[in-house]
Amino acid sequence: MGSPIQKEQVIYMFDQFSPLVNVLLLSLVASLGTALGGALAIIRRPGRRAYGFLMGITAGVMICLSFMELVNEAWELGGPRAATLGFGIGALFMLTLDYLAPHLRFGQVEFHGHHAEDLAQADDAHVNPDFTQTRRRHRRGAHWLSHEGAAVDAKLINSGLLLAIGISLHNLPEGISVGAGYMHNPQFGLFIAMAIMLHNIPEGLATALPLSKGGAKRGYALGIAVLSGLAEPLGAVLAGLFLGSFQNLIPGALAFAGGVMVYITLDELIPSAREYGSVHWTSLGIIVGSIFVFLLSAWMGI
Repeated sequence: MGSPIQKEQVIYMFDQFSPLVNVLLLSLVASLGTALGGALAIIRRPGRRAYGFLMGITAGVMICLSFMELVNEAWELGGPRAATLGFGIGALFMLTLDYLAPHLRFGQVEFHGHHAEDLAQADDAHVNPDFTQTRRRHRRGAHWLSHEGAAVDAKLINSGLLLAIGISLHNLPEGISVGAGYMHNPQFGLFIAMAIMLHNIPEGLATALPLSKGGAKRGYALGIAVLSGLAEPLGAVLAGLFLGSFQNLIPGALAFAGGVMVYITLDELIPSAREYGSVHWTSLGIIVGSIFVFLLSAWMGI
């Protein structure tokens, strides 16, 4: 049996390319999490415990990554002023974005008014006797999404698409964190990308689940989840291009990404996980996600 790939080998592979190409590659690795989550959604719907646990993992990763790595690194590089201003601007940016372009939140459409456990254990007719009629009422105009002759709940699919747009908006600043991290230190950028990849799995699940539930083809549901993750490479490349010329702004960019992540976690992830999932399993997921960041940080030597 061959020896496992060591972190030095991984870093060496990325060293063969230009910084901008490496930023793109790392952000693509991070965005793969949405594809994995989308695949999970079309294979099997999560119950309340699984949903709470997965969203908890996402929250734990984001909180620890923000405070333990991004803000802490910004503080060491640029001092308390850069870290504080960047963090505050990032949080205010997301608050303004939510106000100007409101989008559906996690959990708001996944279960369409029903608990995940109900959907996992009961047929549509048992959960909602009018569901079949509802799907037939809304099937016109959605043939491109569905299997031929299959009924589609266009309202639920449209809601799922809006949720995908919201997640894409989240992924853009997450890409900035990858780009800023790499421009500061390639190994730090790799660490951020690996942590965000785990975080993106529940996001991909949350994107594909309402589309699949609404009657969309599995391929389309998975494709939308993948596309929502591609906002991350866009943010990473933009950050790489900008910070390559303005190195002194790297501390502020790291703290900015941290502020964005903390806002998303407190405003959407944890409330959604507690409302639509199991409270105790959400807490367990937060702990597991935090431990993952601890172990990854130790392994990477960050």
